[in-house]
Amino acid sequence: MELIERYLQAVKFWLPRRQRNDIIAELSADIYAQIEEREAELGRKLAEPEVEALLKQRGHPLLVANRFQPQGYLIGPGFFPVYCFVLKIVALCYLIPWLLVWIGLMTFSPVYRAEQTHSSWFAALGSMWASFFGTAFVVVGMLTIGFAILERMQDRIHFFDRWSPSKLPLVRDPHLIPRASSSVELAVNLLFFAWLAVYCHSTEVLIGSTVRISLDSVWLWFFSGYLLLALGNAVLAANKLMHPFWTKRQAAWRLLTDAAGAVLFCLLMKANILAGIAISGVPPEKTLTIAHAINHWMDTLFPASIAVGLVILAVNIYRILRLQSEPEPLSA
Repeated sequence: MELIERYLQAVKFWLPRRQRNDIIAELSADIYAQIEEREAELGRKLAEPEVEALLKQRGHPLLVANRFQPQGYLIGPGFFPVYCFVLKIVALCYLIPWLLVWIGLMTFSPVYRAEQTHSSWFAALGSMWASFFGTAFVVVGMLTIGFAILERMQDRIHFFDRWSPSKLPLVRDPHLIPRASSSVELAVNLLFFAWLAVYCHSTEVLIGSTVRISLDSVWLWFFSGYLLLALGNAVLAANKLMHPFWTKRQAAWRLLTDAAGAVLFCLLMKANILAGIAISGVPPEKTLTIAHAINHWMDTLFPASIAVGLVILAVNIYRILRLQSEPEPLSA
């Protein structure tokens, strides 16, 4: 029954990764055995509201999963898995990128490195650690206090009482690629390809009749690379429209194109690509200052572009590893 599969999926999300499949198999067998026993007593199949009532008796999926989780102290078993989940999100989306950006700036920005190491490298590391520890302490502390308060108020707010099995998320196929996203991806890449071919095929780019942007000659190499990349991404998007399931081959090609795009973008940030800007009515010395400022900021943001590229590649590698550990869909 779909309602049972949705319930099992909701429980599985909060289970320890190594024991997840075994626990779900045991829980599934127990639920279906209970339903079969009940159907034998009644002499008929259970209606969906009766199945929903049985699942509700078992309890909220989070509470069921918590029976297999290590117990917390300051934060009780009801909210401890959610607390850990939120901490992981904060670490992945804020703390780790913050650290990667600092490492990137120290590695690739001589100006920033000189500012930080004017006394010594040891002092720079100490300053970084103090700043990082202070930020992490504040963020984690605020989260911990918030969940501790929530833990002590749960009897009043009845957080786990207001739920229904019928409102749980639908069972999703992790291999499925939404056709809507593939359609948008195809359209964007085709438009980008056309825009490049029409407006950016030379080192002189006109914006209306008043702005002329001059690019370094190395732009022609980037132009060819981005043109091929846009065309390749469009072909991949069209293939995903026809075969809307992730396979190892599709994931490998996605990793290849994303890696190529990340390398091109990072090289572009360091290339000082802007040779000059001419704006009608604006003195040349001002436009030259603007061009230098743009090149400077692109060079400054180079470490951040590396960090973003590494995150994108990590997502692609994770997808491939997941496909290797799971059977591919028959409809792929």
